[in-house]
Formats: sequence, C-alpha cells, structure tokens
Amino acid sequence: MKKIYTGKTKDVFALENGNVLLKFKDDCTGKDGVFDPGENSVGLTIEGIGRANLETSVYYFELCKKAGVKTHYISANIDDATMEVIPAENFGKAQGGNGLEVICRLVATGSFIRRYGEYIKNGTRLGNGYVECTFKNDEKGDPLVTGEGLVALGVMTEEMFASLKAQTLAITKIVADDLKTIGLDLWDIKFEFGYTKDGEVVLIDEIASGNMRVYEGDKIVEPVELTKKILNR
Repeated sequence: MKKIYTGKTKDVFALENGNVLLKFKDDCTGKDGVFDPGENSVGLTIEGIGRANLETSVYYFELCKKAGVKTHYISANIDDATMEVIPAENFGKAQGGNGLEVICRLVATGSFIRRYGEYIKNGTRLGNGYVECTFKNDEKGDPLVTGEGLVALGVMTEEMFASLKAQTLAITKIVADDLKTIGLDLWDIKFEFGYTKDGEVVLIDEIASGNMRVYEGDKIVEPVELTKKILNR
C-alpha cells in the first residue's frame, strides 16, 4: 500500500483495487491533555480511541445507509483499526490546505462560545442545528468560511454546498436521535465531506466518538466510554 496522507487521527493509503484504506490512530484533538473535539490540533493520546472511533463510525455509517444517506464507507476490519472506502476528493485540497471541516452545533459551547460568548451563554440550544465550516489549516487556526465564501473561492458550487449542508443536518439528526435512546445528549459533531469522480457530495472520513461532544446529564462522556455506551446497549 502507498501512504498518501498522514492526518491528525488517521493515516490514508491507496489500495490496488482503486479504493482507499483509512488506518485509525489513538490520537485525539484537544489542548493541554484535555479532550476537546473543537480544537484544531492533536492534544493527547488515548489508548484504544482509534478502534473506538472506527467501531462508532461503522455503526453510524450503517444507520446512514438504512436512512438512505450515502457515504464513502465500504467495509472495516476492527482488529486492524482500518476501514476501506470509495475514493473522494477533499474540498479545499486544491487551495493548498488539507480539506474542509464541517461542524454541526446543537448547543453553543467550546470554540463557538470563545468566539461569540458576549452574545450567547454556554449551553444555549441552537434549534435544529447550526452548520459552520472551517478550512483545516493549523497555522491559521482552522479559519471559518461561509457557504458564499466557499463558492467565491471555487471550492464548491452552490448546489454542492446545499447538498453538504442538508446531509450534515440529516446525519446529525440520525446520531442525536440514536444517542437520545440511551439517555445521551449530542451537543456538537464534526464531519468531512468530499466529492466523487461524478461530482457527488458524500460524507467521508468518520462519524467518530472522538469527533462529537456528548453529555450524560451535566457530565461530558469521554470518547472510549461513549463508544462503549453506543455499542453495548
């Protein structure tokens, strides 16, 4: 296999059959050793989180499939912490970055409060979901970009952004509704999208416990524990 990309939480390899293999790692985004899905750099290593993220991803990719939401997922090997996916181009890659990150916020918290705290209190509900995008660029602190900005920059068309936003809200609802059945509350979640050779926008990367902020009552659920709660119900 040829390694084509080394990411914060996984490595990416090209397969001979034309598909792509993702190798999940035990690194998490955070700061000062504290897990935070809203941070833009690796802040800690949690033993077993790579496999936990993969198991959670497979579970939710299958739920998306049942709901008629297409993703890049093909199959996975849990023991090896790998997942085979269809190839798709990252949005933003042509602009010299490492792609685009899409966040859906159901509750105001984290970096949203750090930016807008003078207007809104931590823990305020944000309706059916607030979608925002950031370029994955560590040096610039993953700058925010609007839908109009993405179109103006040539990253995607208006139709692609509309599809991306609709899918983001739909997938977030799938995850949030599922978590509610086990007494958990999704506050925010981040995704990545790409486009196939036919120009179709699809969810790529993962739907991982390490990429969502989930509460049980007033206590945040750590990623490995979250996977256990999701899968061992």
